Amino acid sequence: MASGATAAGMGHLVVMDDSPAQLALTQYSRSIWRELMAQLPASVEYQACGTIWVAADEEEMVEVYAKSRICASAGVQAEVLSPAQLANAEPRLRDGLAGGLLVPDDGVVYPPAAAGFFLQQAVQAGAEFLQGSDAVFASQGLVRLANGTTLTADRILLSPGADCSLLPGLPIRRRKGHLLITDRYPGFLRHQLVELGYLKSAHSTEADSVAFNVQPRRTGQMLIGSSRQFDNNDAATDEKIVRQMLQRALAYMPGLGQLSGLRLWTGFRAATPDKLPLIGPAGRLTGEVADPSLWLAAGFEGLGITNAPGAARLMADQLLGRISMIDPEPFLPNRFVAQETVYV
Repeated sequence: MASGATAAGMGHLVVMDDSPAQLALTQYSRSIWRELMAQLPASVEYQACGTIWVAADEEEMVEVYAKSRICASAGVQAEVLSPAQLANAEPRLRDGLAGGLLVPDDGVVYPPAAAGFFLQQAVQAGAEFLQGSDAVFASQGLVRLANGTTLTADRILLSPGADCSLLPGLPIRRRKGHLLITDRYPGFLRHQLVELGYLKSAHSTEADSVAFNVQPRRTGQMLIGSSRQFDNNDAATDEKIVRQMLQRALAYMPGLGQLSGLRLWTGFRAATPDKLPLIGPAGRLTGEVADPSLWLAAGFEGLGITNAPGAARLMADQLLGRISMIDPEPFLPNRFVAQETVYV
């Protein structure tokens, strides 16, 4: 359970504004996480540490002010930081940075434990949990597992992560990433730090890229990223990419070079062409004729843990015929039907 994209990710609960739809879903989902804070067990390691988007120069400060205006218009609390305020907030950042944007209500969780919490809630509500055998077929109300077990239901929800072998026609590409976790250094870092250049990296859909992204864990460890590679399905670590990723991190926070790394791993994000997930009935994405039994929650790329509760609410609303808190239309899978899949 939670051994794929969930286990590999950082667990950053972040409001993102690449598009109005992305902003709406991440803001909605983050609000649900904050509602759940009191219920989450200690193992989930929830921290309301906030995010600082770090600007290296005046050109990136233009982006800081633009993000600040978007946050203000959406009711997201954010504060522009001067160079001195940035240095006071995170004194281990290098000198000479232009400033940043603090989003204080962003947070961090440990994704496998968070998934376990949601699973436990589902089981307590009456769900039956099966594990140990992959689904190898799903269509027309029937699911067949590799061990020969068959399951039937009027509606089948598929959430495949980055493994789309069950539905190879989905408009999803795997995007490889690397992360490194350090030994324990309590107090070294206070906020999740992300360079503004991360947005350029995230928008790139062809070239390999790295960006400074470091996260404090409740254990006192630091999680260092990040990298992005398309069309590299080898789970082995790429020494060249790792070296570039760490050099980028040291360029922003030189003191990271004095820390001991404990483990390095890779994972795969599930990316769609428009950077929005697929939430709702699969429709004709699964074939020439729509299969009314198949529903999708897929293609979350690096925002799966952020958007998990919001996506679940949207899905439940659709299944039960309820009105949603946000517009579900931008996330419906049928938006890709009869369109050529183009990554830009």
